Amino acid sequence: MITFLFLWLGLPRVESLTYPAVISPQDPTLVIGSSLIAACSVNSDLHLKAEDLYWTLNGRRLPPESYKVLNGTTLSVALANLNGSRQQSGDNLVCHSRDGSILAGSCLYVGLPPEKPVNITCWSKNMKDLTCKWAPGTEGETYLHTNYTLKYKLRWYGRDNTCQEYRTAGQYSCHIPKDLALFTPYEIWVEASNRLGVAVSEVVMLDILDVVTTDPPADVTVSRVGDLEDQLSVRWSSPPALKDFLFQAKYQIQYRVEDSSEWKVVDDVGNQTSCRLAGLRPGTVYFVQVRCNPFGIYGSKKAGIWSDWSNPTAASTPRSDRLLGVCDPKSGEHNATLRRELKQFFGWVKKHAYGCSNLSIKLYDQWRVWLQKSHKTRNQVLPGDKL
Repeated sequence: MITFLFLWLGLPRVESLTYPAVISPQDPTLVIGSSLIAACSVNSDLHLKAEDLYWTLNGRRLPPESYKVLNGTTLSVALANLNGSRQQSGDNLVCHSRDGSILAGSCLYVGLPPEKPVNITCWSKNMKDLTCKWAPGTEGETYLHTNYTLKYKLRWYGRDNTCQEYRTAGQYSCHIPKDLALFTPYEIWVEASNRLGVAVSEVVMLDILDVVTTDPPADVTVSRVGDLEDQLSVRWSSPPALKDFLFQAKYQIQYRVEDSSEWKVVDDVGNQTSCRLAGLRPGTVYFVQVRCNPFGIYGSKKAGIWSDWSNPTAASTPRSDRLLGVCDPKSGEHNATLRRELKQFFGWVKKHAYGCSNLSIKLYDQWRVWLQKSHKTRNQVLPGDKL
């Protein structure tokens, strides 16, 4: 709804002015779309007339047709359909004398009331603290400085508490560092306030044990698997901060080649602390990361929250030592049938060796070792045949 504001209620006596001029109303707060009439009254000691004055808004001179002389020393300006303030500290409405001197100023705060915050999400690092984030509402921008206050209390008893450490996890966040209870749900909500009103979010209920995250897995190592040129072994340790707590864990691995930014994720690691990556390119550097989800702490049935990824660890697969283009009629005839029969089967094994399937990996390892030995033996015989 468009409103019209004119708060100049009579002129102050000129003798009482202690400044060159005064603007009325001073520092008003208005809703976007409002209109305003402001008046500048000059001290008579300056010997200035209303016709000697002009107005600027944010440094831009306002047109004379918006002015009106109210008396010999007072000039008003009419502003219609105001837009949101360009800065949260307010727009600058200034009254000047003819020579450009500043006589008086007023801040215009034009904006919108806050909307209730949404999407409150919280997590606890190793059950020692609680951090929450939220979004400022569907529109977000109010054009006015808006304060956000996160409050919390135990669900069935206790007083309201106010979070004090804001922006720990970025804008629209708050961190509660200590004094949190376990096995008792909390009620959490966020209040938004500015010059035009207050809005309160929906209340979120959570148990600290249901939102636990932890440090990334420690001691991540990546190593070769013997001479197998398409595999790497990854090992790690459980997060040390949770070693004394009763919980399950599941892990994820992601890896990429050195010259690529695309990560491939292995989801089926389970709760083991090692994994074999198969189907890799020979003679290639890979970067590997691991993360942990500590679910089921003290019997919690929630899914848990993934930790950050560990720092990348690099290792390279062995280069292939096959001699391409070498023909060995003796061994070729003997192995032709076997290779033809095994080609389709081991193609299937290699395809299903992706991830951490131990059965497929074992069969695949046996085949790769046999194949590499076959190549090495043949390559050693061929030079002798040429002599």
